[in-house]
Amino acid sequence: MKKYKVGFTTGVFDLFHVGHLNLLERCKSMCDYLIVAVCGDDYVTQIKKKTPVFSEEDRIRIIGALKCVDEASTITLEEIDDKIKALERFHFDVLFSGDDWKGSERYNRTEKQFAEYGVSIEYLPYTKGVSTSRIKETLRNK
Repeated sequence: MKKYKVGFTTGVFDLFHVGHLNLLERCKSMCDYLIVAVCGDDYVTQIKKKTPVFSEEDRIRIIGALKCVDEASTITLEEIDDKIKALERFHFDVLFSGDDWKGSERYNRTEKQFAEYGVSIEYLPYTKGVSTSRIKETLRNK
């Protein structure tokens, strides 16, 4: 029996790499059903100030094809900003997030909000040495 029934995580997942796979496999190892919300192109361009290599439709197809992912969907800017809105839409009992968010004002607030719903946050480490930004930089320098 896994620790959680429905797990949820979000990400851009542009230039899919082993760090993404490690994250999603860790998430799935802790829940029976994993929902992965892919940030839309508007989030990438407006908030991250980057241009995605692959469209959100292609990124959703890639994520949805993974055996560790049970459901892949887009997530709105509003749902990214307000995790309660994401909870209301996706009905999860755990949010998986990168450990760089642990202790931040935003996530401390989210932890308190989620506690009222019986929802947990699990903070997971990133895979060292691999990132989409690093891949893009390597490609630019070749």
